[in-house]
Amino acid sequence: MTKAPFSGKVKRASDLLGLIHSDVCGPMNTHARGGFQYFITFTDDFNRYGYIYLMRHKSEALEKFKEFKTEVQNQHGKSIKALRADRGGEYLSQDFNELLKECGIVSQLTLPGTPQWNGVSERRN
Repeated sequence: MTKAPFSGKVKRASDLLGLIHSDVCGPMNTHARGGFQYFITFTDDFNRYGYIYLMRHKSEALEKFKEFKTEVQNQHGKSIKALRADRGGEYLSQDFNELLKECGIVSQLTLPGTPQWNGVSERRN
């Protein structure tokens, strides 16, 4: 049995940092210098500008998000409004959810088995 093609039209963000797509990729077969075997991507939906952070472990995702958040908010003078990610364990931790609530960031977790809803990050990976 095959899946039907995805025909949904997704509305783009209307402002910088309105929606950030994120995904963790790895472990990679070949480690980068320094022992990095994972990376996390953050892509702004408005202009599709992307950021990539190398990680040694998936558990570093929260720290990399904090680093990304501080960097882009200082550069643009705006705050992140929504974060779209798959249901990977790195996005489901209590600490991650508490940070998002504290900062007023809406968490948009995609449904299991639907990578097309987080297609921006999937294509970047």
